[in-house]
Amino acid sequence: MSTDTAPVLFLLGPTASGKTEAAIELAAHLPVDIISVDSAMVYKTMDIGTAKPTAEELAAAPHALIDVVDPAQAWSVGDFLELAMAQIHQSFDNNRMPVLVGGTMMYFRALEYGLAELPQAIEELRAEIDALAEARGWSYIHQELDKVDPVSAARIHPNDAQRLQRALEVYRISGKPLSHWHQHHNSRFPYPLVKIALVHEDRKLLHERISLRFDRMMANGFLEEVERLYARGDLDENMPSMRCVGYRQLWQHLQGKADLNQACERAQTVTRQLAKRQMTWIRSDQNLHQISCVNAGQNAGQNSGQNSGKNCSLYRAITEKWINY
Repeated sequence: MSTDTAPVLFLLGPTASGKTEAAIELAAHLPVDIISVDSAMVYKTMDIGTAKPTAEELAAAPHALIDVVDPAQAWSVGDFLELAMAQIHQSFDNNRMPVLVGGTMMYFRALEYGLAELPQAIEELRAEIDALAEARGWSYIHQELDKVDPVSAARIHPNDAQRLQRALEVYRISGKPLSHWHQHHNSRFPYPLVKIALVHEDRKLLHERISLRFDRMMANGFLEEVERLYARGDLDENMPSMRCVGYRQLWQHLQGKADLNQACERAQTVTRQLAKRQMTWIRSDQNLHQISCVNAGQNAGQNSGQNSGKNCSLYRAITEKWINY
């Protein structure tokens, strides 16, 4: 494949689908630049719970847009879009092929369609919505949003506090629903594009992978990682960084709001909910190629019985779609 003619590759999928492993396998064979599309991996010192690539993996296959900001710093989809486009331009300037890998579907949408000119946040209004949620629950905020913006309410989970807050805030500032603003994009993606999703057709198997991965995170020190963040004193559970899946639940355990078993169960529940939302997004995109990572692994297992075989099988499946663009 020529770097002059290769389209940009979006490699996405639900959490725990093997996206990182597949990207690293691509980097072992092709002159690719991996660009992370993950709203949690941008935060420094949040390594275990975000499932960042290991130091060894990053040495072999560097990822851009990992460890960008401190957890106390503000970060937005606009920040991501600016840095990601700069990385894509630089990759082509260096005669390499950009591969954007992750599971933050809103970021992929922003890359492909551009950003709407949303009203700027008003801290007083945001605090008012937070206080209302504290008193009556985020399910109530979801009901209020449904009254004024049913399209956005249908897309946003009742427990997704950050997106609920922003959607209701936009309506109260502008008098227009967020879905209205999303229909008015600034620009389209300027390069040829291929979109591939790694999916698990067996939901039960995906849930098992999620549970196993979370258990591995805990064994590797996830709780201790959150304890260090909690001890800093400049973070709280309402910050975007601490709303990341797993972190918020363990944070609430440290606050005494849940015992450890409850926190772990809740973390796995919200992870499964995240995977469901990601799959809904994937299925709604008619221009996206889906590859069953389970089938790829089974086929490879017949040949070698090794994880490396699975990775090679995924590599072949991905490059076939990419090359035949």
